[in-house]
Amino acid sequence: MQFANFRSIAASLTVLAFTAQAAVAENIVINLGYAAAEGGSYSVLADKFEELAEEYSGGTIDVKVRCCGQLLGEDEAFKAMQLGTVDMHIITGNNISPHFPLMDAFVLPYIFEDKEHAYRVLEGEVGAGFSEALREATGVHLLAYGFVGDRDFYNSRNPITKVEDMAGLKVRVPRNQVMIDTFNEFGAAPIPLPWADTPTALQTGTVEGADNGTSFIKSQKFYEIMPYFTVLEHFTYFSPLFASPRIMSRLDDAQREAVLRAAREAGIHHKDEMTRQIDDIRAFLTGEGGMKTADFDRSGFIAAGQRVQDKYAAEKGEDFVALVAAIRAAANN
Repeated sequence: MQFANFRSIAASLTVLAFTAQAAVAENIVINLGYAAAEGGSYSVLADKFEELAEEYSGGTIDVKVRCCGQLLGEDEAFKAMQLGTVDMHIITGNNISPHFPLMDAFVLPYIFEDKEHAYRVLEGEVGAGFSEALREATGVHLLAYGFVGDRDFYNSRNPITKVEDMAGLKVRVPRNQVMIDTFNEFGAAPIPLPWADTPTALQTGTVEGADNGTSFIKSQKFYEIMPYFTVLEHFTYFSPLFASPRIMSRLDDAQREAVLRAAREAGIHHKDEMTRQIDDIRAFLTGEGGMKTADFDRSGFIAAGQRVQDKYAAEKGEDFVALVAAIRAAANN
């Protein structure tokens, strides 16, 4: 698979993916899950999709939003969508990598130069081609990328002023090899844990630190137990809205168009709303939230991140190398 000419590939595959058999419209209930606490970033995307899908379908679609892992955790949700036992789920990108390893290209530390670079990639030909490649390989539909954020770091041991301050720090990481390797390069002691186990591990001291999207640190109230906060911006993350092939096949043409339009517009809303909120959330965490922060030298972290990028570029196959090259090329557009 090449990642140079995504527009024509995406267009042809989309036609194949969404060709529907003629059917009488029926009322459809869609259960949309996410694992994070209600009121955070996932809520912004899920709630707007619910509103728009019901409106654009003329009431023939009823979206039931299930927060807080009511359906499944992120580690299990993707496989469940493949099997058709979960309709839709919002899942952070790094948790897709075990099911579709090309996702790791987006997980690489400091892979995007800035947010404009990230959105050029995801909202352009590269992102369109990636979503179609994922559907072709797994059957799961990626409906919207949404907001692109940074994972901020927090810990209970010491302020982070340079990469050496990470030495030996027990850090919770998702079960993602890129993230594990990155924290090893930082000199920390990464401990892979599923999201469901993370709050307890932080409270009990099993781990001394972790990283999350900024809004999650607030919505999970980690500021109540973690005293130190660092805007490390080492990983960029996005949390796409996914749909199972089973639920997509049940929609008639009008409903399918309503779902795709709702997802597209909900993704734009998610991007705009969360971009607006992030500065306020960081100010809350280091103000009213009581977390302490310090100026720090990012150069050692960037150098470590580059070593991880080089390692993966050397070890992965042609598709991965081509995708990384396409991401880097978009920085200059």
